[in-house]
Amino acid sequence: MANHGRLLSALAVTVALGLAACGGGSSSSSSDTGSSSSGSGGGSSSGGGGGKNGGTITMLYGTAPDSLDPGFGYTTQAAENDWIAYTGLLTYAHQSGTAGGQLIPGLATALPQISSDGKTYTLTLRKGLKYSNGKPVKASDFPYTLQRSMKISWGGKSFFTSYIKGAEEFDSGKAKTISGIKTDDATGKITITLVKPYGAFANVLAFPSAGLVPTGSVMKNSPNNPPPGVGPYEIVNVKPNQGWQLKKVKQFASFKIPGIPAGHVDLVNAKINSNTNAEGQQVLSNQADVFDYGDTLPPAMLGQIKAQASDRFSKETIPSTFYFFLNVKEKPFNNKFARQAVNYAIDKKAMVKLASGFLKPTCFFLPEGIAGHPSSQCPYQGADGGPDIAKAKALVKKSGMAGTKVTVWGETRQPRQQYVTYYASVLNKIGFKATPKILADATYFTTIGNAHSKAQTGFADWIQDFPNPSDFYLLLSCEAIQPVNNENFSNICDKPGIQDKLDKLNPVPATKLDSVATQWQSLDEYTAKQAYVAVYGSELVPKFFSNKLNFGSAIFHPTYGNDITSLQLK
Repeated sequence: MANHGRLLSALAVTVALGLAACGGGSSSSSSDTGSSSSGSGGGSSSGGGGGKNGGTITMLYGTAPDSLDPGFGYTTQAAENDWIAYTGLLTYAHQSGTAGGQLIPGLATALPQISSDGKTYTLTLRKGLKYSNGKPVKASDFPYTLQRSMKISWGGKSFFTSYIKGAEEFDSGKAKTISGIKTDDATGKITITLVKPYGAFANVLAFPSAGLVPTGSVMKNSPNNPPPGVGPYEIVNVKPNQGWQLKKVKQFASFKIPGIPAGHVDLVNAKINSNTNAEGQQVLSNQADVFDYGDTLPPAMLGQIKAQASDRFSKETIPSTFYFFLNVKEKPFNNKFARQAVNYAIDKKAMVKLASGFLKPTCFFLPEGIAGHPSSQCPYQGADGGPDIAKAKALVKKSGMAGTKVTVWGETRQPRQQYVTYYASVLNKIGFKATPKILADATYFTTIGNAHSKAQTGFADWIQDFPNPSDFYLLLSCEAIQPVNNENFSNICDKPGIQDKLDKLNPVPATKLDSVATQWQSLDEYTAKQAYVAVYGSELVPKFFSNKLNFGSAIFHPTYGNDITSLQLK
């Protein structure tokens, strides 16, 4: 997902093209105080690390979710809550770091059986499941859930319409059902037929938007009264722009679903506080218990936190790629030497400083925790591992592009504007004539994604939709290049080097990614050498609690942030 205000995907438009996309895993925690430990699974609600069960905690959110209805919600704030209230047929391991990217059965009895042609997925629903309102769960609720998400216009519905047979016809009103989904309520069998092989489809089944809701649930976005789900908690008492509550579902533990904890606290009070300084101070002073990991801690607070709360704060790596795009269709970056010069010149340590330490330096497009992330040395760096300005200047001269005027596009919010200002100064230092062009956050990505802008270079980022390298590589696919809403900002169409390999790798089922990890790694090393983009880091986010919570046993999930089932009072 492009980080458009931390949306859980801006890729709905590009996926509609039929790209084999959607993914990402997580690296292990990178923290100032040590990485957090994993929590227990198997439906257990027993304590860990000396904590207790029961009680009430308060979580703060800097931004209200776009909706707490799983059929519509698409931001990190929505997903963090919907993930534990709406379990899908498949879900993810409740683990920190890379382990949290592992697909596990959710409401299904096992991972899907996939046909040899990759087009048919067969699963069986667990017996005896009930929704939070006590209504029995049926296999036929699955197609209804997807139909509902499409009808109320979930932002990623093209994950369904582009791949499930008959889903597009249903969405357009040409059919009353999705022909590619067959269910049997007596046996619990669910069969899904795709229009073409799509390796990341198992990841699609794990989206909260595919988390089952009862047949007959109202076919409209219900942010203030979301439908019943199956999960350790249910969302209740929603007050628009103020907050909501997560109430423990006591019957969930009796389902004994392996790998899905029943949770510890009885009630979570979620409150919205748009002032990040006030939000941080409330957690620091123990007036609230959890800081919104999707928010930015004010740099001025970091000293206080280090002095007063170092044992309850860490910086967690999330699978993400922060980079400057280099438009290969426009001068000067249609020249390989000019692109190489940029990669030699950027000081990644300087970028980390601009990010107040919330950035982990890297140079590869696939981040840590994603299958295929290279462990090899960065191809463009100085002898000491830092920048090589002299080499960069020589390459600019060799390119014949010295003195070329370059507009560097960026967003208003910090530190992104600071990134771009620094980047422009680097371009000037190595021989270009660069000028920053800063746009409002709300219009930035749609502007640079419009072909008429002819954007030469600027800020870009991608944060995983879910753990699959194809999610990141959709940004470098020929098929992603569009006149509007383009996400391939560098306009890369390298058919023999990238596209042909994607055509072979994208259909590989998500459950078999390990078998092609070395092929993804080779592809990513090739991409880095071509200098199509200038990658400089992966984002770090704050895990910050009050002293009332058991920090060590709390799971920070690579996709969904603070795992609410692991939060526990001391």
